[in-house]
Amino acid sequence: MIEHEVRTRKSAEDFPIEEHLAYKIAQVAADPVEVPEDTKEMIINRIIDNASVAVASYARRPVTTARVMAEAHPVQENGAQVFGIDGAYSAEWAAFANGTAVRELDYHDTFLAAEYSHPGDNIPPILAVAQHKGLDGKALIRGIATGYEIQVNLVKGISLHEFKIDHVAHLGPSAAAGIGTMLDLDVDTIYQAVGQALHTTTATRQSRKGLISSWKASAPAFAGKMAIEAVDRAMRGEGAPAPIWEGEDGVIAWMLHSPERTYTVPLPEPGEGKRAILDTYTKEHSAEYQAQAPIDLARRIKATIEEEGKSTADIESIVLHTSHHTHYVIGTGANDPQKMDPTASRETLDHSIMYMFAVALEDGTWHHVDSYLPERAGRPETVELWHKISTVEDEEWTRRYHSTDPNEKAFGAKAVITFNDGSVIEDEMAVADAHPLGARPFKRDNYINKFRTLAEGIVDQAEQDRFLEAVQNLENLTDLSELNIVVNEAARAEAPEIPGGIF
Repeated sequence: MIEHEVRTRKSAEDFPIEEHLAYKIAQVAADPVEVPEDTKEMIINRIIDNASVAVASYARRPVTTARVMAEAHPVQENGAQVFGIDGAYSAEWAAFANGTAVRELDYHDTFLAAEYSHPGDNIPPILAVAQHKGLDGKALIRGIATGYEIQVNLVKGISLHEFKIDHVAHLGPSAAAGIGTMLDLDVDTIYQAVGQALHTTTATRQSRKGLISSWKASAPAFAGKMAIEAVDRAMRGEGAPAPIWEGEDGVIAWMLHSPERTYTVPLPEPGEGKRAILDTYTKEHSAEYQAQAPIDLARRIKATIEEEGKSTADIESIVLHTSHHTHYVIGTGANDPQKMDPTASRETLDHSIMYMFAVALEDGTWHHVDSYLPERAGRPETVELWHKISTVEDEEWTRRYHSTDPNEKAFGAKAVITFNDGSVIEDEMAVADAHPLGARPFKRDNYINKFRTLAEGIVDQAEQDRFLEAVQNLENLTDLSELNIVVNEAARAEAPEIPGGIF
């Protein structure tokens, strides 16, 4: 890996294009290096993972709305597929529909470093273009490997949330780069596409703050859609604002820290295999990633409480000692009253560690639908317990959160539970059970089981089998429409009616 220093440059400064971060990203994307075997295998896992959560969210309103919008943009031939239905559609709209479906349940892969990310968001736009252009599985693998590589390394080097910019600002460039790799575009074309994609996908974090709406699911889908349009425009010979990160009026100077800040972004050197996907991790639970280990911790503590002959009704207070990110994003440090509101949206509840810890402690399990139902959130005993939970930042958890050592990096918490009689139970968990270093790391069988579980009653058995056979033969696949999944009639009937729009 090569560490690149990235800082604001004055317009009069000598700053050749080859030194622009967007150009260096384009060089990585255009590198014809072979994809490592373990990267290929993980790409298959993540396509399965995305399909799992996409079918599970089929009948949810934001997903249905995005799908109806895509259906208004059919094409006669060589189109992209939309999860759940037959037909061929314009690539950018298929990417929007599928990206929303993948993101809706907050249930696919994650990478956390200086910034947050869900690198699996790269797959819908890259796959949509591959289907639209009639490409094969080998080309798709190369594109996805690049998408993950660029997003993960931007996440390692540049914090967006610190300046209230949404994390999808790293996704637009990564998806554009991945599409560029897949289409064998030259460095100059990818450079323009990366710049345009960043310029059009930089937005504030309000989509994940306060009254969190359905846009939370659509924001990365929109970034993927913009990436496709950016590549299309660049292929036609059009340019983008430059230098997009380093310009005197660019992203670093006015949207991030200031012209004084220098960032360090690692990127593979020429000929180095793209392995960043192996640094990422998926979710066992449908919840914000920083809640994964605390949910598992709550399940474990439930057994301890029962062994001691106590119950959750005996609890006086619970304090979760955790990282800066967890405390301020999904904890009481966010100062969002909605995170304690039993009438809050699902999108808000899955960003409330207080709610999730309370439900997991009571139920000893977590379900992607049942754990968020209004009647579940509104139980009086749950609300009482929920409001006894607070979070505090612990410097050691923050240090481990930012550690570059994968054996030390952690996203967990220590729970201190005080009972009415003055007794205390303490327990902690650094990584979720499904994490590569956890108690039960996810392997291919776990991804398949997750797909089978979430597809039950939604996708017929024969269709499940067909998809799993196709995706596991990805490198030899010549018809990428086989990666689509059609839901059954019962699932289609569950989708809500959506009012008409412009299209």
